[in-house]
Amino acid sequence: MKKIIISFIGALAVLFCMTACEKDYLDTVPTDQVSSAVAVLTTDNALTALNGIHRALYTEYGSQGRGGAGAFNIHIDEAGEDHVFNRSNWTHSYRWRPNSEPDNAYNTTNWKMFYQWVANANVLINGVDNATGEQADRDAVKGQALVYRAFCHFHLVRLWGNRYEIGGGNSQLGVPLKLDNSIDPIARNTVEEVYTQINKDLDEAIVLLNGYARKNKSHFNANVAKGLKARVALTQGNWSVAAQFAAEARAGFILMDAATYAQGFQIFSETNSEFMWASQIQEDQNTGNDAWGNYGAFISRNFSSSAIRGNPRSINNLLYDMISATDIRKTLWDPTGQHLNLPDGVSLLSSHKRFPYTNQKFIAVSNGDSRVDVPMMRAAEMYLIEAEALARNNQDGLAAQALYDMVITRDSAYTLSTNTGQALIDEIMVQRRVELWGEGFRWYDLKRLNLPLDRTGSNQSTTYTNGIMQVPVGDNRWTWPIPQDEIDANPLIDQNPI
Repeated sequence: MKKIIISFIGALAVLFCMTACEKDYLDTVPTDQVSSAVAVLTTDNALTALNGIHRALYTEYGSQGRGGAGAFNIHIDEAGEDHVFNRSNWTHSYRWRPNSEPDNAYNTTNWKMFYQWVANANVLINGVDNATGEQADRDAVKGQALVYRAFCHFHLVRLWGNRYEIGGGNSQLGVPLKLDNSIDPIARNTVEEVYTQINKDLDEAIVLLNGYARKNKSHFNANVAKGLKARVALTQGNWSVAAQFAAEARAGFILMDAATYAQGFQIFSETNSEFMWASQIQEDQNTGNDAWGNYGAFISRNFSSSAIRGNPRSINNLLYDMISATDIRKTLWDPTGQHLNLPDGVSLLSSHKRFPYTNQKFIAVSNGDSRVDVPMMRAAEMYLIEAEALARNNQDGLAAQALYDMVITRDSAYTLSTNTGQALIDEIMVQRRVELWGEGFRWYDLKRLNLPLDRTGSNQSTTYTNGIMQVPVGDNRWTWPIPQDEIDANPLIDQNPI
């Protein structure tokens, strides 16, 4: 595993040096091991290194189409049925190529990216307890690093491991758990072992971050750790845990009103009370390739990139038709594609192609500035987790109330649902699809619920999907193949069926 997982331990040292080191330091610290040791020498160093990980979430990993967490979220959304392409560019994930090709760049890069972040987090987790500084700072660094490690392992096991079987033993192969940065090859852990460690990391993080006042929403506090705990519990079918932590996580975060929602998601996460965690791209860091490869360069409606000018993203017309006419979210996609009701101050260029059902949910700063705060966690998701978990736990009344509390802020004509059982669950899932469109959830939801992909009968084109219109439950492509580079480098790792 040295070639892929371990080789990225140096990334934290690089990020640390870029922001904190003098030239003589760069000249006299020759090894990654020494650099990592310096990163946890003091809490100031550790906090700077942690900021490097926050920054790593929106840097480019190999090409413009691989711009960190935001780009990854888009790709996960593309693989579902609700995200529609209008041209054939940037279609790797849309065509399910990472799902079936062990040498696909989008498969390999994401494996590297998540394990790089794990390695960086491990430096802090395993070293900051001895850092010189205040205990509160040590706790803040370690707690946030634990959230990162849990966050990455959660993505890794859902992609390269078989789905979590609710009520099963889950002895199927997951992914290697990396809890230190030794260079010895290791085998894959079981799915259950990976989830056990994820929950252990989150439980510890919640304690360490209790009372921590973060500087901005790019950082983690206890609410974010609880929100991730709720996501994990939902995947595991731990309904009472999911509902409890979703409610606790959203405490203090107020859902945005309809007028704010109508403006689309922009660079306002810090002042928007609904955003719990967002990757905030700084203006002075939105340069070079990063400016053309980040979230807004691929999913906003108005930035002038080739991806957006030629291939603006649309919603599945069948899902759009399910949105109530009185719901403000209906205005976030234009069935005509002409976009005559863009938010104030927003305009399209003549070179922006017009297609039906294209989104204006995501709005970049301008035609020439691609920045959009990447929505990594919002209070709306917590309401939806709570509602779904309660409904699946046969608590229909409480589930309907949680759903109402969220939807009423989007649709003033919405009334408390009288649905029960599966009908209520179905209603919640439609609301989830609408609310979280473009944010990286739908393919994961299909996999966790053991549902097939079905793009038929909609505005999806077989040309642009390369014929990937239906994928049945049980198909090997629901579990990504381990990257071929990892197979070649690590004699202990087993490949998934392809």
